[in-house]
Order: sequence, then C-alpha cells, then structure tokens
Amino acid sequence: MNKGELVDAIAKDAGLSKVDAGNALNAFVSNVTKSLKGGNSVQLIGFGTFSISARAARTGRNPQTGATIQIKAKKVAKFKAGKALADTVK
Repeated sequence: MNKGELVDAIAKDAGLSKVDAGNALNAFVSNVTKSLKGGNSVQLIGFGTFSISARAARTGRNPQTGATIQIKAKKVAKFKAGKALADTVK
C-alpha cells in the first residue's frame, strides 16, 4: 500500500474527503517526525512505538573495490510493533 492508497482507505473508513484524510495523514507524519527529532518516542498502545536508535561508527567495505571505509555514527528511526499488531499479522 502506498501513500495514495492509504489516504483513500482512511477517507473511506473515516467518512472524510480525500483532502481531509491526506491532511490528517500528513499531520500525523509531521508530528511523529518532530517528536523523534526532539529525542522523544511516540507510543501508540496496541499499534507500536516509533523511537530513535543510535548506530555507532563502524568499519565497512566497498563491495565494488573491496576497499575498507569508515561509516559515521548516526541516529536512525525505528518502529517496534505492539502486541496487538504483532498478534494480528502472525
């Protein structure tokens, strides 16, 4: 499912116009992004938790040349499914 299909499904299920559903989805994504950028996690009981994880610097290898390269440390977003979601997709 892509973003357009998700907007269509939200509009249908919630009885909203596609524009309103798109605005709601964009607001959700924007607020989750702001929270993660601020160092906070977003927990939706039954669905899952969005959080930030730190990756340490490490040594990697260029697959074309085989040369060793240094990969910088960085923060990455991660999602952990909640129990209800995990049980549903089993």
